[in-house]
This record gives sequence, structure tokens and C-alpha cells, in this order.
Amino acid sequence: MSIPSRYSIAIHILSLVDRDGEEASSSQIMADSIGTNPVVVRNILGKLKKAGLVVSKQGVAGAKLAKSPEEIQLLQIYKAVETEAPLFSIHDKPNPKCPVGKKIQTTLTGIFQEAQSALEAKLGEFHLSDVLFQLDSEKKKRA
Repeated sequence: MSIPSRYSIAIHILSLVDRDGEEASSSQIMADSIGTNPVVVRNILGKLKKAGLVVSKQGVAGAKLAKSPEEIQLLQIYKAVETEAPLFSIHDKPNPKCPVGKKIQTTLTGIFQEAQSALEAKLGEFHLSDVLFQLDSEKKKRA
């Protein structure tokens, strides 16, 4: 099980948008950096725009951050691109005649909700600026 890659792609896109500044980056340039299709980039950019994290104009290449990197929580990015469905799902047809089967759903529901809340709380502690700082640190190490 893993969180779909669109979350890491969204962070990658926002990092590219921050680095480009006023220069327009096409979805093709971003897709080349990410290693995906430009359609995927445009789809995720649309979600980021809807969430108020980027601004862009129809028919014009590129985007800008709608807020400073210090104001963009990784949780906001996660919620912008992931579905509203819970991270964990529980199988829906356990055997009600089984002593485990009849209680497993209610038992796991609370645990899974707590785990998702912990993940979201942790993501809320980090910002896009933290990612950008790490990217800069890695770049300086190689120079």
C-alpha cells in the first residue's frame, strides 16, 4: 500500500514553479523533470489551482505560487491532490458468524482514523519551504 504518486508529483511541480520564478514552464518541461506525461502535470496543476496553491492563466504556459513556500503546508498539497476517501480502507464483507469477522471492522476503524490523523498532523508540520531547503542543501553538497 502506498499513497499515490500524484502527491509527490504535486510537490515536485510546486518546487519547479518556485524555482522558475517569473519564467514560464510548460507542462512538457515539468513532465520531463518529473518523468511523466504532460497531461498528468496539467491535471495536477488544475487541482493545485483549485486549492488556491498556484495561479495560472488559460492558454499561457507556466504558473506561479499563490502563496509563499513558507505558507504552503505539505498537508494542503496532500489534500489538494488526494481524494477525500480515507487513506485506509477496510474489507467490507467479513463473515459475521466468525468471532473476528463480526468485530474487525469496528475494531480497525478507530485505529485507522487515528493513524490517518497522525499522518495529517505530521504533514501539517512541514511546508514547501522545508522541501526547497532540502533541495538547496543537496545541490550545495554536490557543488
